This record gives sequence, C-alpha cells and structure tokens, in this order.
Amino acid sequence: MQKDLPNIAKNIKKYLEKLGISQDKLSKLASVTLHTLTKIEIGATPDPRIETLKKIAKGLNVSVDDLIK
Repeated sequence: MQKDLPNIAKNIKKYLEKLGISQDKLSKLASVTLHTLTKIEIGATPDPRIETLKKIAKGLNVSVDDLIK
C-alpha cells in the first residue's frame, strides 16, 4: 500500500508539470539540492524547513501558501 503524499509534495509535482520543468531545473532555480527536493517530493521529508519552502516557491513562481494548501 502506497502512503499518501503530503500536500507540499503533491503541489510541487503539480507545479513542475504545469511549468513543464524537471526536478533538476527547479533545484537550480530554487538554489536547493536535487537530493533535498527529491526527498520532499517523495514524502521522505514531509515537513521541510520554511526557508527551503520559500526557495522552492520562488523557483516555481508561486507563494508558500500555494505549496502548503
């Protein structure tokens, strides 16, 4: 049975698909490591630090609220 992904993970996936960019591209845009981004997106880090979320949100050109809702 697959565990449910946190909203943050689902929303990152959604915005990646919407923008048509890869995790690697986002990691560069957001100045976070690909490893960190991957762990968040697969749910291994369900509660990332706010500073990391701010960077990811900026890289996706969305608000932090858009990622956590």
